[in-house]
This record gives sequence, C-alpha cells and structure tokens, in this order.
Amino acid sequence: MHTPSVPRPEYPRPQFVRRDWLNLNGVWQFETDQGDSGLDRGLLGRDLSGEILVPFAPESELSGVGVTDFLEAVWYRRRFTPPAEWAGRRVLLHFGAVDHDTTVWVDGTEAVRHRGGFTPFTADLGDVAAAGGEVEITVRARDPRSGPQARGKQAVRYANHDCNYTRTTGIWQTVWAEPVPEVHLRRPRITPDLAGGAFHLELPLSGNRPGHRVRAVLRDGAGEVCRAESRADLDLAPRLHLALPGDRRREWSPEDPFLYDLLIELVAADGTVSDSYESYAGLRAVGIRGKAVTLNGRARFQRLVLDQGWYADGLMTAPSDEALIRDIELSMAAGFNGARLHQKVFEERFLHHADRLGYLVWGEFGDWGCETGGSSGDNQRPDASYVAQWLEAVERDYSHPSVIGWCPLNETYQKLHDRITVLDDVTRAMFLATKALDTTRPVVDASGYSHRVLETDVWDAHSYEQDPAVFRQLMSGLAKGEPFANTYENGAAYSQPYRGQPYFVSEFGGIWWDPEAAAGQSGADRTASWGYGDRVRDEDEFHERFAGLVGVLLDDPDMFGYCYTQLTDVFQEQNGVYRFDRGTKLDIARLREAQSRPAAIERPPAG
Repeated sequence: MHTPSVPRPEYPRPQFVRRDWLNLNGVWQFETDQGDSGLDRGLLGRDLSGEILVPFAPESELSGVGVTDFLEAVWYRRRFTPPAEWAGRRVLLHFGAVDHDTTVWVDGTEAVRHRGGFTPFTADLGDVAAAGGEVEITVRARDPRSGPQARGKQAVRYANHDCNYTRTTGIWQTVWAEPVPEVHLRRPRITPDLAGGAFHLELPLSGNRPGHRVRAVLRDGAGEVCRAESRADLDLAPRLHLALPGDRRREWSPEDPFLYDLLIELVAADGTVSDSYESYAGLRAVGIRGKAVTLNGRARFQRLVLDQGWYADGLMTAPSDEALIRDIELSMAAGFNGARLHQKVFEERFLHHADRLGYLVWGEFGDWGCETGGSSGDNQRPDASYVAQWLEAVERDYSHPSVIGWCPLNETYQKLHDRITVLDDVTRAMFLATKALDTTRPVVDASGYSHRVLETDVWDAHSYEQDPAVFRQLMSGLAKGEPFANTYENGAAYSQPYRGQPYFVSEFGGIWWDPEAAAGQSGADRTASWGYGDRVRDEDEFHERFAGLVGVLLDDPDMFGYCYTQLTDVFQEQNGVYRFDRGTKLDIARLREAQSRPAAIERPPAG
C-alpha cells in the first residue's frame, strides 16, 4: 500500500510478503542533535524543527538535507493512522536499516532499541496502536565517531578519502507497518535439497495455539507442484518437507534462475486461514569438491565483481528499485556472473533481483570500524555487537538462492602471534555462529589478511599487483599448496596456515582509469582521483591489463574464482568499470570477451 509520491514504494521484504501493509516513507519531521542531548532538551515531547525525505539519509542529496558533517545523533517524527480494516490485529512497525544505535518511541513510550546500521528490526506496537487511531512515531539514531562500530566504508574523517565515503546516519531503508494476528508466522527458513528433490521449511511462530496447523503449497508455471501440512500447536517452529515429483524438478542456476512460488498459511482450528504470506524458493546446491566450489554438482568458476552499493545521490540507499536491477544488469553485461556485496549488508530487494536474474553473491558484513590503532598485535577490536548484527544479516538472507557464501569480516589486518586476542575470539565466534545458523553454504572467516580459523571453508587473498607477469608468479604457489597470502611488508603473518581449502583471489585489479584525469598523474594523492598502480595511458592499455590479470586466474586449474575491484567508480576512487553515475566508461564487450572463455577448473579432466 503506497501513494505515488512515496519514495521507494516497492514492498521491502520480497521473500515474506503479506497482503496488508503500509509504506511510511516520505516526509518526516527531522532535527539534528549534535551534542546527543535531545532527550534532556525535550525533543521527545515537541515537534522537530526541520524535515527529511525518508528513507534517504540526511547526508544524501535525495534526503533534502544534505548535511555531510558528523552527526552525533538525529531525531525523526511522524504520525500515521493504521487503516480501520486492521482492527483486531497487532501492528508491527518495521525498519529496514537505521544507522547506528536506535531508540523508537510510540506515543511517547519506548517501543524498541536496536544497535547496528545494516540490519532490520521491528517494534511490536501491540495495543499501543489501535486501528483507526493516530499514532506518533519518534526515532532517535545515535552515530558516534569513536569506539568500535561496524561502519563499512563510511569515512571517519570529515571528507571522503582513500576508499572511504560520505557517512550515512539514521534511517536509510524503508520504514513500514503491517498487521498480524496475536499468533502469527515469522520469517521462514527455506532450505533447498537438490539431491533429495525437495525443500525443507522451518516456519517460526510467535506462539502456539490448540488446533492450529501450518500449510505450505509450492507452485510453478503449470500450477500446484506439491503441498505439506503439520500441526502448529506443539513446536515453536514447525518443519515441513516439500517433495517435488521428478518431472517438476527444475534447478536454479545462472542460465535458468527458476523460482517456485510458495504460499505459507497458518490455519486455525475452525479451518479459517488466520495468517498467510507469499514467498518463493530456488532449487540449487552449493558444495566443495577438492579445490572447486560447485553449483548443482558442477564446478562453477565465480567471475565476481566487488560491488560497494553506493550512489552519488542516495549514498547507501539506491534511488529506486530500478537502480538495483540496473547494477546487476550492468555487471552481467561486462561478463561477471556475481558479486561480493562489499562492506555493506545490501537491502533485501537487491537479493530478490539477484535471485530472479541468476546472479551469484557472497553476503558480507560492513565490519570496518574496529581498528583501534596501538599495537599491531592487538589493533583490531570488534565487540560482541559484531556477532549479533551479523547473525541478524544471515537470518534475514538465509533463504535467498543467489547467496552462495558468507564473508563476516574483511581485511582485519593484525599480526599473528602467540596470544589470543579479541580479533581471534570474535573471528571464531562469527565463523561458528554462521556455520551454526547455516550449514549449507561455505564461509570464509575473513576475506584477505587475517585468516584466524584453521577450518575455514575457503581461503583467499587480495592482490593489486598490476603487471600480469608478476601477478602470475605471485599466484604460482597454489599448485604446490603454498598460495599467495597477505602478510606485513616484513613478511610477518596475518593468518593461520593454509590447509588445502578452495582458494580464490577475492580482490584484484582496481585498474585506475579516469579518462578526464591528467596524463601521468600520480595515484599517491587519494583525494581527487585514484586507483591501484599507475594510471593506464589509454583505454587499450586498460583492456590489455584487465585481460592479462583475469587470464592468470582463469587459467589456474586450482583457482575457483576471483573478484575484480570494482563495479563502479565511487567518489574519488576511480577504478570502476562503470562511472559513479553508472555511465559507460569502457568498451563493455571487450571486458565480457576477456572473461568469457571456460576457466581451467571448469574443464573436464583430461582423458
């Protein structure tokens, strides 16, 4: 439910869709609170002094505010009236993401607190919001400059610098409300079982009631495929098994990203449907065979691109749903078959479009922000909130078939030594928590740099060497079980020893090509325009270097993939294959051609 004037009007949770909902994006009251003293100064009890267009952050152009200085705290307020037809049901108020520490009041009463700038949370308005009566929502978001905080690529200096960008404070994803019965369905976990030709469903409930049942109906284009039903009065999360007839089994893959429709219902004792939602599922399997990561039992070389998910006018918020789709289409046009969703938990609609388009993604966390300086042996100090926020992200995205791996940490560079540190504990906690929540996908404990978990499912490294011949030499040790590893300049180790896992170079390239920059400009100044290595002299040199670098990795029979840096320019970082505004920068056909030949690991064994 939305009006044409509401920005980002599309349903924000596409794998868990209820019919009744209310989009609360649009103009809200807004006020900055530079000293975080607003509660003491009475901001909770009065109208705020300005306005903002939600869901765009105040630093963004699209918000109508455009303040890029540090914002210690910000306040929001708006009133809405739940529709009269919602009477008799509880109202849930959902926030897609608010950065960073959030408190929500409803009619002056605190309803929920949440820490973390990337993951959704919900305020159960319960009896506070009586259908038909106006409700006042007040939000305070704190975004302190100091202390360990999962910020991703948000700059901790005033201006953009290096590979850090304009900050995002406060609400930056859709705010919306929906009605549910007292006992209702919660987000499902949908697990494909390709070998068994089935889907396994875990259907959490808010509670149990005598006589209740859960029912699932799976459909394809020809109609109903199968259904299953179970009692819902015993288990807090009933489980259903949907067995597909052999002639109705269709694998999800990049070539055929087929999705089944799924209807989930909670049926009351009298046979009426008390709650229901629509979902979908893709039948696919991710596995490991030797050095290969397989999709549906076949080695699949992952031609990934690093996607930062930033926009010139919306920052971390895409200006439209179409912008999300276009980013995937642009990537695929250039020959990539997926992405590392880098240093950010992307909004769920991006994953929905990846599911539809057959685009392979690694889910990642925006962990940058735990670097505390000090000793090189104890300089990374992520706290317990990292684990909590990451689990929220994995829980949200578990059922998306496009997600084929998890990456909780990135470039947590810290010297390996004889004492266990906070980084060791948190890296292991995030790895084990991911594996406990999801046993079906590979997990890399930390991308590049500090591999602290010996049994990590995959291993990787980052290299921005620009000479293909030197790059080939750096990568040559993988055949002997001695792959390239990131180390300190003096050779001191970041990581535990490699143990033969599947290996890929998860950041490379980053070729600096800014056609408008002065020829011969040095990349030492990272405030105006920069990329890795020396700026190429012309576009032909770019393509020669690109083809040479990707060729090294495509030709390696022990390499399961790569991730090229990056999809678009982002502010001063001019190393994208597209411009920041998504305009054309290179001959895309040549990029696609360089990546199009079969990779060595995909070729059938000789003989």
